[in-house]
Amino acid sequence: MKNTINSETITSKTITKTIPNLKQFSMKKITLLSLIAIFLISCSGKDAGAPAQQAPTLPVLEVADETATTETEFPVAIQGKTDVEIRAQVSGTLDKIFVDEGAYVSQGQPLFKINDNPYRQQYNNAKASLNAAEASVINAQIEVDKLTPLVQNKVVSDYQLKTAKANLSIARANVAQTRAVLGNAEINLGYTLIKAPVSGYIGRLPRKQGSLISPADPEALTKLSDIKEVYAYFSLGENDFINFKNQYKGNTIGDKLKNLPPVSLVLSDNTIYNQGGKVDMVDGQFDKTTGAITLRAKFPNAGGLLRSGNTGKVKISIQHPNAIVIPQEATIEIQDKVYVVLLDSKNAITRQPVTVSGKSGTDYLIREGIKAGDRIVLKGFENLPDGATIIPEKTKKAVAKI
Repeated sequence: MKNTINSETITSKTITKTIPNLKQFSMKKITLLSLIAIFLISCSGKDAGAPAQQAPTLPVLEVADETATTETEFPVAIQGKTDVEIRAQVSGTLDKIFVDEGAYVSQGQPLFKINDNPYRQQYNNAKASLNAAEASVINAQIEVDKLTPLVQNKVVSDYQLKTAKANLSIARANVAQTRAVLGNAEINLGYTLIKAPVSGYIGRLPRKQGSLISPADPEALTKLSDIKEVYAYFSLGENDFINFKNQYKGNTIGDKLKNLPPVSLVLSDNTIYNQGGKVDMVDGQFDKTTGAITLRAKFPNAGGLLRSGNTGKVKISIQHPNAIVIPQEATIEIQDKVYVVLLDSKNAITRQPVTVSGKSGTDYLIREGIKAGDRIVLKGFENLPDGATIIPEKTKKAVAKI
């Protein structure tokens, strides 16, 4: 114990003699400064040894400038080629119904029979009147024939002959009049048997046998649809119609419709109808209420799968020359603006606003903001700030045909 104490005492005295300024510091201050120095040295050593953060590797797409084809869908209402309301043209009691709901009928096939007794009597009366009028003509002609030689021989005056000829004219007029009445009665009698004006499918039958029917009835006896071909009607707004016209060659609407490719019909269950259609008609004017114009697409329907009243969507292909198509996942939307992450020559990223001109599936059609040859980051950029550097991972070039 003594040796240790003496040794410490000697060392302290020696240091005091060598460095006189240390007398101003206590031993506690020297110890504190030493600890601080050691801590700083330790921290600087750790920083020097830490590895630098590596730039992330992200997929990058080089955009292409090519002709793109997009498909636009429009809601449609489907009607048969011929949709006819079957109505009575004369009043009476519905005696017979020859068809059932949903049945297919041929043109000229009987559908309904109205009690014809009143109309048959009218026909018989008109026919009898015609016979009487024709007999009057014969009598008037006999009178003229009798008086003609008498007048020539000056036995009677020509006044009697003129009167006879006038009576003959009246008799002939009566014949014409009664013949017209007979014809009208014959038409009304024919109206008591209602036949199919076209071939097609029968709709609902709201009136039953024994019902009193009239031409003034608000509801038709049934509806008959010729659906060997069906028409799908859809509407385009003014801007859509202008774009539609500008897409295809031709000086007239008819020429443009000829150059329009076939269209598809999407049914209500989102399946595609198995036959393509053709747009064959554009309405003559815009609807003043909706500001839209109606177009018609025609689809074959030999199998009868489609019926009048079906709904769906018609899908039209539209060409976009010199278009840029990118995946929707390569964009980010901020305050109603769409951005892509653009990569410069040093692989630094920048958010670039773009203008989207259309959408097809999961892809965007870009009108402004980027050009062919630009590189964009496909994904993984959400948390990276502008100016950050990445390692690009090449991906397949964008396919411009959708």
